[in-house]
Amino acid sequence: MATRNIFRLFEPSYYCKEKSWLTIGDAYGHDSHYLIKQGIQNVTASDLNEDFLKVSQELGLINEFSIENAEMLSMGDDQVDYILCKESYHHFPRPYAALYEMIRVAREAIIIIEPQDPISKMPLLLSLFNICGKINQDFINKIWKNRFSFEPVGNYVYKVSEREFEKFAAGLGLKMIAIKPINPNFWFPGSNKEPAANSNKNFKSIKFKKATRDILCNLGIVPSQTLAIIVFKKTPNTDVLISMKSNGYKVINIPKNPYLE
Repeated sequence: MATRNIFRLFEPSYYCKEKSWLTIGDAYGHDSHYLIKQGIQNVTASDLNEDFLKVSQELGLINEFSIENAEMLSMGDDQVDYILCKESYHHFPRPYAALYEMIRVAREAIIIIEPQDPISKMPLLLSLFNICGKINQDFINKIWKNRFSFEPVGNYVYKVSEREFEKFAAGLGLKMIAIKPINPNFWFPGSNKEPAANSNKNFKSIKFKKATRDILCNLGIVPSQTLAIIVFKKTPNTDVLISMKSNGYKVINIPKNPYLE
Protein backbone atom coordinates (compact mmCIF):
# COMPACT_ATOMS: atom_id res chain seq x y z
CA MET A 1 0.00 0.00 0.00
CA ALA A 2 1.37 3.41 -0.96
CA THR A 3 2.22 5.73 1.87
CA ARG A 4 -0.68 8.08 2.50
CA ASN A 5 -0.22 11.80 2.17
CA ILE A 6 -0.14 12.69 5.85
CA PHE A 7 0.49 16.38 5.18
CA ARG A 8 -2.63 18.45 4.54
CA LEU A 9 -1.65 20.81 1.73
CA PHE A 10 -4.93 22.44 0.96
CA GLU A 11 -8.39 22.30 2.48
CA PRO A 12 -11.07 23.29 -0.05
CA SER A 13 -13.82 23.40 2.58
CA TYR A 14 -12.62 26.97 3.19
CA TYR A 15 -14.30 27.89 -0.07
CA CYS A 16 -17.76 27.50 -1.52
CA LYS A 17 -18.15 23.97 -2.83
CA GLU A 18 -20.73 25.14 -5.35
CA LYS A 19 -18.09 27.02 -7.31
CA SER A 20 -16.26 25.87 -10.44
CA TRP A 21 -12.68 24.64 -10.27
CA LEU A 22 -9.86 24.02 -12.74
CA THR A 23 -6.73 22.04 -11.91
CA ILE A 24 -3.56 22.84 -13.86
CA GLY A 25 -0.81 20.33 -14.67
CA ASP A 26 -2.98 17.59 -13.23
CA ALA A 27 -1.54 14.77 -15.37
CA TYR A 28 -3.35 11.86 -13.69
CA GLY A 29 -6.35 13.80 -12.36
CA HIS A 30 -5.28 13.26 -8.75
CA ASP A 31 -5.88 16.89 -7.73
CA SER A 32 -9.28 16.94 -9.40
CA HIS A 33 -10.20 13.64 -7.73
CA TYR A 34 -9.19 15.04 -4.34
CA LEU A 35 -11.48 18.04 -4.82
CA ILE A 36 -14.36 15.79 -5.88
CA LYS A 37 -13.86 13.69 -2.72
CA GLN A 38 -14.27 16.90 -0.72
CA GLY A 39 -17.73 17.39 -2.21
CA ILE A 40 -16.88 19.69 -5.12
CA GLN A 41 -18.45 18.41 -8.34
CA ASN A 42 -17.77 21.18 -10.85
CA VAL A 43 -14.09 20.36 -11.36
CA THR A 44 -12.16 20.19 -14.63
CA ALA A 45 -8.74 18.55 -14.66
CA SER A 46 -6.25 19.79 -17.23
CA ASP A 47 -2.84 18.87 -18.60
CA LEU A 48 -0.89 19.03 -21.85
CA ASN A 49 -1.59 15.36 -22.54
CA GLU A 50 -4.91 13.55 -22.32
CA ASP A 51 -3.72 9.92 -22.12
CA PHE A 52 -3.89 9.44 -18.35
CA LEU A 53 -6.82 11.84 -17.91
CA LYS A 54 -8.88 9.67 -20.25
CA VAL A 55 -8.14 6.63 -18.10
CA SER A 56 -9.03 8.53 -14.91
CA GLN A 57 -12.33 9.60 -16.44
CA GLU A 58 -13.12 6.06 -17.58
CA LEU A 59 -12.44 4.82 -14.06
CA GLY A 60 -14.78 7.46 -12.64
CA LEU A 61 -12.05 9.27 -10.75
CA ILE A 62 -12.69 12.61 -12.48
CA ASN A 63 -15.69 14.18 -14.17
CA GLU A 64 -14.30 16.47 -16.85
CA PHE A 65 -10.91 17.16 -18.35
CA SER A 66 -9.39 19.58 -20.82
CA ILE A 67 -6.11 19.62 -22.75
CA GLU A 68 -4.49 22.91 -21.77
CA ASN A 69 -1.16 24.65 -22.11
CA ALA A 70 -0.81 26.49 -18.80
CA GLU A 71 1.06 29.30 -20.52
CA MET A 72 -1.76 29.83 -23.04
CA LEU A 73 -5.09 28.72 -21.59
CA SER A 74 -7.93 28.34 -24.07
CA MET A 75 -10.50 29.73 -21.63
CA GLY A 76 -11.88 33.23 -21.49
CA ASP A 77 -11.36 35.85 -18.80
CA ASP A 78 -12.95 35.06 -15.40
CA GLN A 79 -14.30 31.75 -16.70
CA VAL A 80 -13.81 29.58 -13.58
CA ASP A 81 -14.03 30.50 -9.91
CA TYR A 82 -10.87 28.83 -8.60
CA ILE A 83 -7.72 27.42 -10.15
CA LEU A 84 -5.49 24.95 -8.32
CA CYS A 85 -1.93 24.34 -9.52
CA LYS A 86 -0.15 21.87 -7.23
CA GLU A 87 3.55 21.20 -7.76
CA SER A 88 3.36 21.79 -11.51
CA TYR A 89 4.39 25.45 -11.64
CA HIS A 90 8.09 24.63 -11.31
CA HIS A 91 7.92 22.37 -14.40
CA PHE A 92 6.70 25.12 -16.74
CA PRO A 93 9.26 26.58 -19.18
CA ARG A 94 7.77 30.05 -18.59
CA PRO A 95 5.99 29.88 -15.21
CA TYR A 96 5.31 33.61 -15.04
CA ALA A 97 3.35 33.37 -18.30
CA ALA A 98 1.29 30.58 -16.71
CA LEU A 99 0.78 32.64 -13.56
CA TYR A 100 -0.70 35.57 -15.50
CA GLU A 101 -2.87 33.18 -17.50
CA MET A 102 -4.25 31.61 -14.32
CA ILE A 103 -5.09 34.96 -12.78
CA ARG A 104 -6.75 35.99 -16.05
CA VAL A 105 -9.00 32.93 -16.20
CA ALA A 106 -9.84 32.71 -12.47
CA ARG A 107 -12.78 34.68 -11.15
CA GLU A 108 -12.11 34.55 -7.41
CA ALA A 109 -8.67 33.09 -6.61
CA ILE A 110 -5.76 30.92 -7.68
CA ILE A 111 -3.97 28.45 -5.42
CA ILE A 112 -0.31 27.61 -6.03
CA ILE A 113 1.41 24.86 -4.02
CA GLU A 114 5.15 24.80 -4.71
CA PRO A 115 8.59 24.26 -3.13
CA GLN A 116 9.91 27.42 -1.51
CA ASP A 117 13.07 29.27 -2.52
CA PRO A 118 14.76 29.37 0.89
CA ILE A 119 17.25 32.21 0.42
CA SER A 120 14.76 35.05 0.98
CA LYS A 121 13.95 33.57 4.40
CA MET A 122 17.56 32.89 5.42
CA PRO A 123 19.39 36.21 5.93
CA LEU A 124 22.66 34.52 6.94
CA LEU A 125 22.68 32.52 3.71
CA LEU A 126 21.89 35.68 1.75
CA SER A 127 24.75 37.53 3.46
CA LEU A 128 27.13 34.68 2.66
CA PHE A 129 25.89 34.73 -0.91
CA ASN A 130 26.59 38.46 -1.22
CA ILE A 131 30.07 38.17 0.31
CA CYS A 132 31.05 35.21 -1.86
CA GLY A 133 29.73 37.02 -4.91
CA LYS A 134 32.27 39.76 -4.35
CA ILE A 135 35.04 37.19 -4.34
CA ASN A 136 34.14 34.53 -6.91
CA GLN A 137 30.80 33.69 -8.54
CA ASP A 138 31.85 30.08 -9.12
CA PHE A 139 32.47 29.66 -5.39
CA ILE A 140 28.79 30.49 -4.75
CA ASN A 141 27.70 27.55 -6.89
CA LYS A 142 29.90 25.18 -4.87
CA ILE A 143 28.21 26.28 -1.65
CA TRP A 144 24.68 26.59 -3.02
CA LYS A 145 24.61 23.45 -5.14
CA ASN A 146 20.99 23.72 -6.28
CA ARG A 147 21.17 27.41 -7.16
CA PHE A 148 20.49 26.44 -10.77
CA SER A 149 18.38 23.30 -10.94
CA PHE A 150 17.40 21.78 -14.26
CA GLU A 151 15.22 18.78 -15.10
CA PRO A 152 16.10 16.15 -17.73
CA VAL A 153 13.31 17.44 -20.00
CA GLY A 154 15.18 20.74 -20.22
CA ASN A 155 13.33 23.21 -18.01
CA TYR A 156 14.75 25.22 -15.13
CA VAL A 157 13.17 24.34 -11.77
CA TYR A 158 11.52 27.47 -10.39
CA LYS A 159 10.94 27.78 -6.66
CA VAL A 160 8.56 30.34 -5.20
CA SER A 161 8.78 32.91 -2.43
CA GLU A 162 6.31 34.88 -0.37
CA ARG A 163 7.83 38.15 -1.54
CA GLU A 164 7.46 37.13 -5.18
CA PHE A 165 3.69 36.79 -4.83
CA GLU A 166 3.35 39.96 -2.79
CA LYS A 167 4.88 41.84 -5.71
CA PHE A 168 2.72 39.97 -8.21
CA ALA A 169 -0.48 40.93 -6.38
CA ALA A 170 0.59 44.52 -5.78
CA GLY A 171 1.52 45.00 -9.42
CA LEU A 172 -1.96 43.89 -10.53
CA GLY A 173 -3.79 45.92 -7.89
CA LEU A 174 -5.09 42.84 -6.08
CA LYS A 175 -6.09 43.22 -2.46
CA MET A 176 -4.97 40.08 -0.68
CA ILE A 177 -2.88 36.93 -0.66
CA ALA A 178 -2.65 34.15 1.90
CA ILE A 179 0.39 31.99 2.65
CA LYS A 180 0.68 28.69 4.49
CA PRO A 181 4.11 27.11 5.11
CA ILE A 182 4.12 23.32 4.88
CA ASN A 183 6.70 20.56 5.10
CA PRO A 184 5.65 17.61 2.91
CA ASN A 185 8.91 16.45 1.36
CA PHE A 186 10.41 13.38 3.06
CA TRP A 187 10.70 11.01 0.13
CA PHE A 188 13.18 8.13 0.05
CA PRO A 189 13.58 5.20 -2.38
CA GLY A 190 10.80 2.71 -1.76
CA SER A 191 8.67 5.11 0.29
CA ASN A 192 5.70 4.48 -2.00
CA LYS A 193 5.57 0.91 -0.72
CA GLU A 194 5.65 1.77 2.98
CA PRO A 195 2.33 1.41 4.84
CA ALA A 196 1.12 4.54 6.61
CA ALA A 197 0.90 2.92 10.04
CA ASN A 198 2.50 3.85 13.34
CA SER A 199 3.71 0.26 13.62
CA ASN A 200 5.97 0.96 10.63
CA LYS A 201 9.30 2.40 11.76
CA ASN A 202 9.91 4.26 8.48
CA PHE A 203 6.51 5.92 8.70
CA LYS A 204 7.18 6.93 12.30
CA SER A 205 10.54 8.34 11.19
CA ILE A 206 8.82 10.51 8.57
CA LYS A 207 6.36 11.82 11.16
CA PHE A 208 9.22 12.64 13.53
CA LYS A 209 11.20 14.46 10.83
CA LYS A 210 8.13 16.45 9.83
CA ALA A 211 7.30 17.38 13.43
CA THR A 212 10.90 18.52 13.98
CA ARG A 213 10.90 20.61 10.80
CA ASP A 214 7.54 22.14 11.73
CA ILE A 215 8.90 23.23 15.11
CA LEU A 216 12.01 24.77 13.54
CA CYS A 217 9.83 26.61 11.02
CA ASN A 218 7.49 27.93 13.71
CA LEU A 219 10.52 29.25 15.59
CA GLY A 220 11.80 30.95 12.43
CA ILE A 221 15.05 28.97 12.42
CA VAL A 222 14.54 27.38 9.00
CA PRO A 223 12.06 28.11 6.19
CA SER A 224 9.37 25.64 5.21
CA GLN A 225 9.96 23.28 2.34
CA THR A 226 6.82 24.30 0.50
CA LEU A 227 4.33 27.17 0.36
CA ALA A 228 0.60 27.03 -0.26
CA ILE A 229 -0.19 30.43 -1.80
CA ILE A 230 -3.64 31.83 -2.46
CA VAL A 231 -3.92 34.94 -4.62
CA PHE A 232 -7.38 36.48 -4.33
CA LYS A 233 -9.06 38.42 -7.10
CA LYS A 234 -12.11 38.90 -4.88
CA THR A 235 -11.82 39.55 -1.16
CA PRO A 236 -13.12 36.50 0.75
CA ASN A 237 -15.80 36.86 3.41
CA THR A 238 -15.10 37.02 7.14
CA ASP A 239 -15.88 33.34 7.77
CA VAL A 240 -13.34 32.27 5.16
CA LEU A 241 -10.68 34.57 6.62
CA ILE A 242 -11.26 33.22 10.15
CA SER A 243 -11.11 29.65 8.88
CA MET A 244 -7.88 30.25 6.98
CA LYS A 245 -6.15 31.90 9.92
CA SER A 246 -7.20 29.12 12.29
CA ASN A 247 -5.71 26.59 9.87
CA GLY A 248 -2.29 28.18 9.62
CA TYR A 249 -2.63 30.67 6.77
CA LYS A 250 -1.06 34.10 7.07
CA VAL A 251 -3.28 36.67 5.39
CA ILE A 252 -1.42 39.57 3.77
CA ASN A 253 -3.37 42.67 2.83
CA ILE A 254 -1.96 44.51 -0.17
CA PRO A 255 -2.23 48.32 0.11
CA LYS A 256 -3.84 50.33 -2.67
CA ASN A 257 -1.63 52.10 -5.15
CA PRO A 258 -1.99 55.74 -4.05
CA TYR A 259 -1.26 56.98 -7.57
CA LEU A 260 -4.20 55.13 -9.11
CA GLU A 261 -6.89 56.30 -6.69
